[in-house]
Amino acid sequence: MIERELPASPPPQELQPRRPGLAQVIRRHPVTFSLIGVNLAVFVVQLLLTSLFGFDLVIALGAKENTAIAAGQYWRLLTPVFIHAGLAHLFVNMYSLFVIGPAGEEMFGRVRFLAFYLLAGFAGAIFSLAFNPSPSVGASGAIFGLLGMLGAFWYVHRTTFGSIGKLQLRQIAMVAALNLLIGLSPGIDFWAHLGGFVTGIALGLLFGPRYQARQTEAGQMRMQDTRPWAQVRTAVLLTLAALIALAVLVVVNLA
Repeated sequence: MIERELPASPPPQELQPRRPGLAQVIRRHPVTFSLIGVNLAVFVVQLLLTSLFGFDLVIALGAKENTAIAAGQYWRLLTPVFIHAGLAHLFVNMYSLFVIGPAGEEMFGRVRFLAFYLLAGFAGAIFSLAFNPSPSVGASGAIFGLLGMLGAFWYVHRTTFGSIGKLQLRQIAMVAALNLLIGLSPGIDFWAHLGGFVTGIALGLLFGPRYQARQTEAGQMRMQDTRPWAQVRTAVLLTLAALIALAVLVVVNLA
């Protein structure tokens, strides 16, 4: 038997994993925190313009408002994703983005994460345009899209990541179901939530990453994405074109 001298055990404090600081988390997830920053900046502008003019000019010009969209103000299908109707509304959505955004950005990659977020928000606005006559604003449709794509990710990888994957899938399903039920309350745009969620699931299943365990030359096991962004970006652009065509059909039906 060959005896080998093991390295001395590190001091106890070195065995404790260090939680990353906020600055490190921000650096590792620039898309998530850029989205939060944009939403905060827009809200500050809303407050300033409200104090100057006595009403919220940003909501007046950017909310999802069916009559205005039918009249040709098509930007209102995307701008609501960055507008909020009060501090509580902003806090709930930005806290949700803060909680689930970093995980999505790490697993999907920055560009794919941003593309899916915006597509889900756009699709949520289209659903709202089709089924909800009331004006609405908020990032909820895009955030439900994140829930949907994460749910699809953990469903596809429920065996790849073992018990962790199954646990994550159950948690995502419970959170999504609870929030969809809350979305049935008066004053909440349920259709934007549902549209974003369904779109997020579809994007995650069709164009999300596919991780497989691969052995490196050093003999270590690593997770490798076998469906990278470069492989699906054309299909995602075609999906955007399909959503635009759907929006046109809805607008024509409203006219």
